[in-house]
Amino acid sequence: MAMEVELKKPVAAAKRPRRILPSLLSRVTVPLRRFLGHYVFSSLTRRILFLNLAGLGVLVVGILYLNTFRDGLIDARVESLMTQGEIIAGAIAASATVETDSISIDPEKLLELQAGESIGPGSDQLDNLDFPINPERVAPVLRRLISPTRTRARIYDRDANLLLDSRHLYSRGQILRYALPPVEEEEPSILERLEKTVFDFFRGTDLPIYREQPGGNGAAFPEVMNALTGSPSTIVRVSEQGEQIVSVAVPIQRFRGVLGVLMLSTEGGDIDKIVAAERKAILRVFGVAALVTVILSMLLASTIANPLRRLSAAAVRVRRGVKSREEIPDFSDRQDEIGNLSIAVRDMTNALYARIEAIESFAADVSHELKNPLTSLRSAVETLPLAKSAESRERLMDVIQHDVRRLDRLITDISDASRLDAELAREDAERVDMKKLVGDLVSVSQEAGRQKRKMTIDFKVAKLPQGVKGYYVNGHDLRLGQVIANLIENARSFVPEEGGHINVSLAREGKFIIVTIDDNGPGIRADSIDRIFERFYTDRPSSEAFGQNSGLGLSISRQIAEAHGGSLTAENIPGAKPGAMKGARFVMTLPAEG
Repeated sequence: MAMEVELKKPVAAAKRPRRILPSLLSRVTVPLRRFLGHYVFSSLTRRILFLNLAGLGVLVVGILYLNTFRDGLIDARVESLMTQGEIIAGAIAASATVETDSISIDPEKLLELQAGESIGPGSDQLDNLDFPINPERVAPVLRRLISPTRTRARIYDRDANLLLDSRHLYSRGQILRYALPPVEEEEPSILERLEKTVFDFFRGTDLPIYREQPGGNGAAFPEVMNALTGSPSTIVRVSEQGEQIVSVAVPIQRFRGVLGVLMLSTEGGDIDKIVAAERKAILRVFGVAALVTVILSMLLASTIANPLRRLSAAAVRVRRGVKSREEIPDFSDRQDEIGNLSIAVRDMTNALYARIEAIESFAADVSHELKNPLTSLRSAVETLPLAKSAESRERLMDVIQHDVRRLDRLITDISDASRLDAELAREDAERVDMKKLVGDLVSVSQEAGRQKRKMTIDFKVAKLPQGVKGYYVNGHDLRLGQVIANLIENARSFVPEEGGHINVSLAREGKFIIVTIDDNGPGIRADSIDRIFERFYTDRPSSEAFGQNSGLGLSISRQIAEAHGGSLTAENIPGAKPGAMKGARFVMTLPAEG
């Protein structure tokens, strides 16, 4: 057994690094994937990066495509070659010699000479003199003038035949060197091919192709043929390798006679190297600008995406967190859309929690209020079979009918209260004339009051302020009428049977319309002023039978007033003596329209 233990220890030690390595990799890769997923691969971050880099890319492409540096460089090179060609052509023309050694003179003109006069060859004879270009005399001059530059010079005679080419000029003792192509050409890399493709695209392909002519025939060059007529000519070509070549042809003239043509051309790639260097500098600037843009875009995305991500995560927690109250991140200090969104989400969440709490409280209150009549009804139903006398059974039947009516009233009011918010949100608000609405309800209540008890209901309308045309609000006339009717009926139940009086008044104060309902009843107990608007709370007169009210009327009335942007409050009308009350007053305030 000891041997087995000793053999197993190295095996365990050998396996230990295999377990450590994946754990280390997971510790590194998981946060990295999370970071990349949140910041780099975020949809919002990608869009911000793409749009910013796209704008910068369009700007750089426009600079490269519309760049006038190349055209200016070509114009400068043409002007330089033209000046250089005129100087060299003048030097070559000065070195030209006459092939004849005799000049004919008319003897008769010699006899006509006076004393002191002389005679020379005429202008027509000078024009007919031939000054051919001597390659042996011109070659040293051309070599000295061309050697300091990287310009190729060719001299053609009047028949466009090549006389001299600077590529083949060399001095005594000079070793000619030619760049031979490599034995095995290396294939360009992907980056080099991409760079060549991009530069070829911006270079354009509307230039003629330059090709070397066999035998040096200058007739294939339009600029040479044009220069033989006495006019300098220039042309820009592209070599088969895509390199630009600028050529200038200047006539070699002496005594107004064209002796030949000097053609100067740049080496292939000279201009392209300068343009490529300039474009690479632009691309380097673009690279730095792109890096700065990426960094700023990431910072911008973090200031937008991170708060949105936190708000989204909080919203998910609110949806899942049934048992606990989740806190929404507060970005209200930001003076932008994110701050406004944070405020809106926080307010919405608080309203949601308040609504949930109200629903839970409402459900508890409903359960409690329904349980009382159900308990009474159950007790009466269970006792009814045990009743021995008709009087007992009749009394139990009265209790059952009373509880059924009470349940019906409770269910009706509960249903009305539960669908109130949805109904107000679903129906469109309209312009309501409060003067007409309150007046009609007061008239109906006056007719009903004469039948029930001796009481009076007065309606007073205050004078409108100057410039105001009416008592209009934006709302639902049926629901507002329900509030007025509830308040009048509530006041009617508290006024005395003899001499009862209710005063309804309508006034306009600033931007609000005030509806006030006063009664001369006993008033409201001080500890019940705030509680009377609670659901199922009742504080009825002693003369009223139990169970006649559900306790939801004032609660529904306040809910309707608040849904219209107003309020409903209650207070006592102070009497003449300290602490005395002349009745109760209910005040409904609604925002006026216009």
